[in-house]
Amino acid sequence: MKKDSMKMLLGGIIIGFIGVLLQKFGNPGNMGICIACFLRDIAGALNLHQAAVVQYIRPEIIGIVFGAFFSSIISNDFKSRGGSNPLIRFIFGMIMMIGALVFLGCPLRLILRLSAGDLNALIGLFGFIFGIFVGVILLKKGFSLGKSQEQSNIAGFIMPIFATILLIFILIKPEFISFSKEGPGANHAPVIYSLIGGIIVGIILQRTRICSVAAFRDVILIKNYHYLIGILGIFIGAFGLNLILNYNSLNFGFENQPIAHNDHLWNFLSLSLVGLTGSLLGGCPIRQIILSSDGDNDAAITVMGLIFAAALSHNFKLASSAEGSTMNGQIAVILCLIFVLTFALTIINKNNKKI
Repeated sequence: MKKDSMKMLLGGIIIGFIGVLLQKFGNPGNMGICIACFLRDIAGALNLHQAAVVQYIRPEIIGIVFGAFFSSIISNDFKSRGGSNPLIRFIFGMIMMIGALVFLGCPLRLILRLSAGDLNALIGLFGFIFGIFVGVILLKKGFSLGKSQEQSNIAGFIMPIFATILLIFILIKPEFISFSKEGPGANHAPVIYSLIGGIIVGIILQRTRICSVAAFRDVILIKNYHYLIGILGIFIGAFGLNLILNYNSLNFGFENQPIAHNDHLWNFLSLSLVGLTGSLLGGCPIRQIILSSDGDNDAAITVMGLIFAAALSHNFKLASSAEGSTMNGQIAVILCLIFVLTFALTIINKNNKKI
């Protein structure tokens, strides 16, 4: 195996280890790390939604931002840029979050769920790959959100500043911040463990650029397996540590999976939506956080869209539960798929007329 591939595999294995360890230390089942779920919890802690069982400032997000930010500074990768259709990126970020919360997890949690035997995630994986496949077709036909431009350096510090504010909130616990007393939001690893785990994950992802969307996109588009090795590493690391630490609790099947449902059609379609929007945006939710941490303000706008939609999903009952997807969530997924495809085809038609 080439040196770069070995680094990619090792980085993925470490992320998989951390995902399982954080669950062992107290995070919800099969949710050692989940960007969609954690941003939803943060939205709840900020009282953007009132679902009392999912309100907590997740230190993992703070750590990921800090890790990626300092890694980009040390490696001279930090560069403030933006201006590439920010409003559309905000809307696509919203749509990607809606899909993730109907599925009950981001692509990273999908891998962690699979590593613990949750076969509902396998249905989601098929949908995710299908969505990326459709996105690749649209990219080949000429879809583009345009090029970003260099911006003032201070603009690139938006996400690290936001993470610092969140860290202050979780340390001093002001009265205007809400914390769950029961449910998934009340299940969490100690702050220091979560913060350290997040920092390590942020550093690895900033250096390796592992991204679940890029992994399958590059296989489909250019037959390049570089990033897929990192994704396989996450699965191998998580599955291996699950065998060691949680052997008796591994549950291979569709039933009785933690914070998951077996509405197969909606698992497929919701992750298709995530794969489609991720391919058009240039990265999955965690990749958007990494990019926003090294100065990409377009990615920061996307992350704000993720947070806004996390609140929206609970305020309007779009998010699923262990009992299944909601009617509102199902309608939202269909409407979002129609919107993204229509918008993408409109952009393609406009771009092709310019040629």
